Amino acid sequence: MMALSASLIAADNTVAAWFADGKAYGDIRYYYIETDKDNGAGTTSSAHANTIGGELGYETAELYGLKMGATFMTTNPFALPNAVDTSIIGKDNGVRGAADPAKGFSVLGEAYLQYSRGPMTLWYGRKKYNTPLIHAKVVRLLPSTVQGGMAAATLGGATLSIGYLDRFKQRTSNDFVNIIEHALGADTETVTGHTAGYVAPLSIVYSGYDAKLEAYNYCSPDFMNALYVGAGYTYALGTSGALLDVGAQYINQQSIGNAADNLESNTSITGGKKLNSNAFGFKATLSHHEGSFFVAYTKVLRSAGDHDSLVLPWDGTPLFTNMITSNDLFQSLYGSAFQADSAYIGGTQGIKLAYAQGFDFTGISGFKATVSWAQFSNNRPGYDKDQQDINAVLAYKRDAFSLALKGIWVSNNTGASKDGTVSQLDNLTQYRVIANYTF
Repeated sequence: MMALSASLIAADNTVAAWFADGKAYGDIRYYYIETDKDNGAGTTSSAHANTIGGELGYETAELYGLKMGATFMTTNPFALPNAVDTSIIGKDNGVRGAADPAKGFSVLGEAYLQYSRGPMTLWYGRKKYNTPLIHAKVVRLLPSTVQGGMAAATLGGATLSIGYLDRFKQRTSNDFVNIIEHALGADTETVTGHTAGYVAPLSIVYSGYDAKLEAYNYCSPDFMNALYVGAGYTYALGTSGALLDVGAQYINQQSIGNAADNLESNTSITGGKKLNSNAFGFKATLSHHEGSFFVAYTKVLRSAGDHDSLVLPWDGTPLFTNMITSNDLFQSLYGSAFQADSAYIGGTQGIKLAYAQGFDFTGISGFKATVSWAQFSNNRPGYDKDQQDINAVLAYKRDAFSLALKGIWVSNNTGASKDGTVSQLDNLTQYRVIANYTF
């Protein structure tokens, strides 16, 4: 009896330690955004917003390889004007008609069970998930998260993973919506023949010998198959501390199953065009001490008889020529999968240059400035003028606190509708202030 009591006490102590030895984490973030648009013909618009929120989470220690985690997320707008930029609040909720997009919300964004043993890791639940075509993308206030499960194994420098994802919470929403319904909205059944679906990601990533090779395949039956392949290599230039990083990427997307047939109907959302999108890109970064210079080129191939723009409904922004606003992020709004902007429109060629400089050498530590320029050109109808972007960011970081001031200036901001029709704004100007404390 005494032995049994001792065993129970030991078990209680083990479970207690499982929670007591865990870690709490989170961040408190303030975000201000102002967006001004010149739509041409004397039509202009202006909107802005303030919000404060962030994340609060807890992850247990491991007990026989098992651990649990949960993250609470919240956004709380205040001092809102009549014209509100809801992209940092509840824009996706508004698009779905679920709630006022200017209203804040709270959500249990992560809640998962994870098991690790040797080289293998399994998890199931709600979690942040970062890959080229499905991503958490913390660029407004809160991240996007997925619901499903993953299994991964690491052998040597290679990690192989396979998963099943059936729900997606966009960063401006508090609802976990079926992942395919989120992409297609009211057109889900018309395109796929089903009211819901899933994505099965499969990937292999290798890192070693100063190189990185990665391949991701995302299969969604009766919707699409998407492939991303990337490669990178880092060269040390002599003994000066200078580094040259080079990279290449390729993306292929095809409609499959019912979608391949249904999209070819003249009455389909794409105007009778099946999905057939291909893109490639190259990049190089030369860095030395606190300074770095970046150059990138991307091309989305033109295929006039197909829907040739990239389809990115789950916050993936993979192209090397991404800018702060020219990044296809609004295609992650509910039902917007077949829309596209700037670099992601079929036929678009993108060029990007950027320079970043830290200032610790002046004796005033923590400051960094980045200036970026990009040009996107395309000869398809409606893409009448080249789009040009200029981004400027002044950032400061000290311990757990960071502050970023961002300016965005875009000429001929370009977007494409679901059927491929292209339209352009004359000018878009945006300013952002982001203050963050991480703990």
